[in-house]
Amino acid sequence: MDTYKGRFYSYALCDNFFCIPKVKPLRIKYGVYESPFPFPPLFDYWSLLMPVNSISQENTILVVDDTPTNLQVLFDLLSEQGYRVAIAKNGETALQRLQSSQPNLILLDVMMPGIDGFETCHRLKANPATHDIPVIFMTALSDSVDKVKGLSLGAVDYITKPIQHEEVLARIRVHLQLRNAIRMMEQRTNEVNQALESLMQAQLHLVQGEKMSALGQLVAGIAHEINNPVNFIHGNLIYVKEYTQHLLEFVQLYQKHYPNPVDEIRKRAEDLDLEFLQGDLVKILGSMAMGSDRIRNIVLSLRNFSRLDESELKPVDIHVGIDSTLVILQHRLKAKRDFPTIQVIKDYEQLPEVKCYPSQLNQVFMNILSNAIDALEESAIASPSITIRTSAIETNWVKVSIADNGVGIPEPIRCKLFDPFFTTKPVGKGTGLGLSISYQIVTEKHRGKIEFHSTVGQGTEFVIQIPMQGLKTVT
Repeated sequence: MDTYKGRFYSYALCDNFFCIPKVKPLRIKYGVYESPFPFPPLFDYWSLLMPVNSISQENTILVVDDTPTNLQVLFDLLSEQGYRVAIAKNGETALQRLQSSQPNLILLDVMMPGIDGFETCHRLKANPATHDIPVIFMTALSDSVDKVKGLSLGAVDYITKPIQHEEVLARIRVHLQLRNAIRMMEQRTNEVNQALESLMQAQLHLVQGEKMSALGQLVAGIAHEINNPVNFIHGNLIYVKEYTQHLLEFVQLYQKHYPNPVDEIRKRAEDLDLEFLQGDLVKILGSMAMGSDRIRNIVLSLRNFSRLDESELKPVDIHVGIDSTLVILQHRLKAKRDFPTIQVIKDYEQLPEVKCYPSQLNQVFMNILSNAIDALEESAIASPSITIRTSAIETNWVKVSIADNGVGIPEPIRCKLFDPFFTTKPVGKGTGLGLSISYQIVTEKHRGKIEFHSTVGQGTEFVIQIPMQGLKTVT
């Protein structure tokens, strides 16, 4: 309990801040003069109020202003909306408090003694811990130069004094919703990036080691884990688009009923280029949706590649397996610092479904395509390419050819190409089992054929033939 200017106050220490959940001013009998600012000197800390709606729930706003009346007005306004409100009477105090805890948004006065709002904002944005907190300037200055200066320092918006209550609340809601949406997307994106990074490292290790028999289970499990955060992103984007549309409709409704706003609002709208902002925001959300769909397609490709169906033959579209393998190898096909993009040319005929072991056949495509990429990287030619052709032979066989325009295979080693443990790669890069395993999968598991044709200086072509009605393995 404390007293100040004839009033009694109770406060408690909550989470390193002085929280005042309820303040009841009580006049004492002696009639001591009341201060126009009813907070005691001790109350330059966070104050906690119960949230009343979903928008304000768990959101804390820091108000920085050297005028007690302004602090009182904003405190009452925001508290009524259920926001947790923190106040600071100058920039130095605000920066000091932000070292221990951070709000979700800052309302910052421009003209203050000591360091002004511009310098305070500059220091906030220079600190990685507070860089991403949205800052809305409050100022009586209407000069566009000052507004441009504030925005260039990293502020997200301006509020012109004297403040309009509905405008302040609308701007706060917009920026809190945008910040929450961005933080949620960043969190989900980081989760996806971490999962994808783990997947890429594990996959690269397995491909280089030719341990394709274990890749199916690993990729299937990781693809399942990736799918969950991707679905979070994809689902939340729908709501973000809906909320954004509501906000834009609100702005349009305001413009409709108030076509001639005061000069400050009109100039602010011109400075923001409101029409461009409305259109560009929709485009940004569209780009995020495209990125989410891209990740979902990658997950689908991983699932198609790593089907856990080793025990039985299944009819599948063989083109799906090839395309899924290409998606997984996409990072190796892209241009590098000293090597151009590898062009993939696909010449697919319309084929019926082929009865096969899909995951094992995908391993064959992975081995051959990986070897083709290795050969092209070693050749250092100007226009590297891989051509994939599919066709039906008579009515019973499907033919898949994968050709590169690399340096070709020297004549002395061609007879050893399918031998186990034979490799021309440096120690540690390959075990020499890739083509040997591929040969066994095609000839023994599928009763098919695999052969190659190579010309030194022109490239190599591998040809795979699979019967359309797959035969069970003879053991």
